[in-house]
Amino acid sequence: MMDNLLQLKDKNIVVMGVANDRSIAWGIAKRLFDVGANVIFTYRQERSLKKLQKQLENIGQSDSLVVQCDVNSDDSTKAAFEEIGSKVGVIHGIVHSVAFAHAEDLHNRFLETTREGYAFAQDTSAYSLISTAKAAHPYMTEGGSIVTMSYLGAERVLDGYNVMGVAKAALEASMRYLAADIGQDNIRVNAISAGAIRTLAAKGVPSFNTILHKIEETAPLKRNVQQDEVADMTIVMLSHLSRGVTGETIYIDAGYNIMG
Repeated sequence: MMDNLLQLKDKNIVVMGVANDRSIAWGIAKRLFDVGANVIFTYRQERSLKKLQKQLENIGQSDSLVVQCDVNSDDSTKAAFEEIGSKVGVIHGIVHSVAFAHAEDLHNRFLETTREGYAFAQDTSAYSLISTAKAAHPYMTEGGSIVTMSYLGAERVLDGYNVMGVAKAALEASMRYLAADIGQDNIRVNAISAGAIRTLAAKGVPSFNTILHKIEETAPLKRNVQQDEVADMTIVMLSHLSRGVTGETIYIDAGYNIMG
């Protein structure tokens, strides 16, 4: 029954940004496998590939298509989606879970943000959504859904988030403009603003443990969210159930964002 509601069985969904088994993207991928989707993965570096292949092997999905994609390169991104398109034909959905900033631009005062560090965070974390959508667009001939991962630091100042907060703000604005542009092609674009989760990316935020404790004290549900909770909502946003929703930022954060 649920498969009929979601209409994701045998749909081709590209998942970008799996770093390890704690990654939000990995939680989403596992849920996609559960509902019968055909999941395609991208990776950036060789060490990421080996880790990903091991994870896929552990859950019996070692036959999954895995394609190299450097989101800082238009040529690499275009080539990745050309390869995916040539092998699966139609792309029905994309999970964009890609973000990075230099450590010094997170640890230093925001005033000390370098021009290069600012540009790099924007390119990797925000522009990559646009370049991904552009590269995938020729293969999304049946419409579909693009979901990107954001964070509350896009709209509020969070200690230690610095240049990444600015990049996430740009990401959310890019999401809205993309939604307005490619809605005519029946492609929806939304963002998930996930609560704090212990991922590899979170390790780079100096005050992360403090943030976790504050959420537990402040959020209406008095707890932090889990990887599978973010994954479940992302599945909804990729599915037929959210067919009337685009250009939105959806909060999965135990209600923390509503508190003053």
